[in-house]
Amino acid sequence: RSSAKLIAPLGCLVSRQKHTLPDLPYDYGALEPHINAEIMQLHHSKHHATYVNNLNVAEEKYKEALAKGDVTAQVSLQPALKFNGGGHINHTIFWTNLSPNGGGEPKGELMEAIKRDFGSFANFKEKLTAISVGVQGSGWGWLGYNKEHGRLQIAACANQDPLQGTTGLIPLLGIDVWEHAYYLQYKNVRPDYLKAIWNVISWENVSSRYATCKK
Repeated sequence: RSSAKLIAPLGCLVSRQKHTLPDLPYDYGALEPHINAEIMQLHHSKHHATYVNNLNVAEEKYKEALAKGDVTAQVSLQPALKFNGGGHINHTIFWTNLSPNGGGEPKGELMEAIKRDFGSFANFKEKLTAISVGVQGSGWGWLGYNKEHGRLQIAACANQDPLQGTTGLIPLLGIDVWEHAYYLQYKNVRPDYLKAIWNVISWENVSSRYATCKK
């Protein structure tokens, strides 16, 4: 009996589907003038694709290490899984958080929660911008949901650390502040990019994420 229990999870590992690069829900040029087509194309087809490929390689190696019972190899693969897995998770959220029909302010429940937890939308916007500007080196600014306390929270993550895996917050809105997300257009002036990105935030997407995680 106990051996049958062991076989099932290993079987799942063996038949694992490879991760794939998700399609963008809009054209590369759809977010112009706020984020230009060249940035979007490189960011999606090169950077995100690299995370996906490297994640598949790391998982394959991890699967082998598991099968061999090689704990040292499993531990040494953790950083690659975290970095590439995080990169894949973060960007998959990011693309849907943006929309050519974005901008403005959220409505309904999300707006009520923002006012409750930050005082006003302007205050929230200022806080998320400030924490994103302040990320040292590469990373992300996030609006997350703290399920335990039933509140919205702002957080910054370094590199590609995934929000939920490292803080427990459920990701609603992520702002990528790696230079590859803006350098071709905004050079090293991160605040200009952050000012522009609010014009393409899909509040519809953020709201539906909020509704889902509240259930």
